[in-house]
Amino acid sequence: MRPRKAIITCAGKGSRMAHLTSYMPKALFPIFRRLDGKVAAEPVIESILASMSDAGVSEFCFVIRNHKELLESYLSTREISFVAQPEPKGFGDAVLMGEQFALGGPVFVHADDGVLTGGYKEAASLYDQKDADIILLLREVSNPQRYGIVTAVPEGEFMNHKLFRISEVEEKPQNPKSNLALSAVYVFSPKIFSALHETKAIIGKEHELTYGISKVIHDGGVAYGILLEKEKWLNVGDPDSYHKALEYSYENY
Repeated sequence: MRPRKAIITCAGKGSRMAHLTSYMPKALFPIFRRLDGKVAAEPVIESILASMSDAGVSEFCFVIRNHKELLESYLSTREISFVAQPEPKGFGDAVLMGEQFALGGPVFVHADDGVLTGGYKEAASLYDQKDADIILLLREVSNPQRYGIVTAVPEGEFMNHKLFRISEVEEKPQNPKSNLALSAVYVFSPKIFSALHETKAIIGKEHELTYGISKVIHDGGVAYGILLEKEKWLNVGDPDSYHKALEYSYENY
């Protein structure tokens, strides 16, 4: 079954872009995109919604904490659900807020602070064909201590991308076992929610999504990763990354 729903998390503090996020969500930060052959500026959320719609997603749920009126006003012409994350308790906790929206089916999860320039269709197709519990979109990074990092075994190719079977996920490891980092785009079976409930009860405070992913894998769940080599993660979550995203999107996107 291909995922037809997506949870988009928009409830983070946005502390690295505090002067902007004090009055607008990162989802509304503009990047450049070519429309009808011309360069235009549009909110990053437009690219997120377009990319997932092209992959077959038709229902969207936004997890929010602030700026509800602004987001509702901007997205008023679309059929979109909103749920609240009252306190910023981590990415995993935000995803749990969308459990009722998912209704026991497969679901995309996407952070609001960036967009991939490709890989969405591949993720949806791989989930459908492999009967997996988790699909991860991977990137090679030079500073793996800053990311969620996977331990993985190559399993050939899928849709012209290197394919991996995932055996472990670690959040910002001091001694990383690879340089394959998670992009903030995922496809999950319903198992992710029970895993997040269990790890939340143990961990308490900041609840990372990677804790739930690790729990699913530890309990025998099937996880695959697709390595994105040409595709880029256009990140608007911090000044340096946002500057690079603007440069890249103006020239290439």
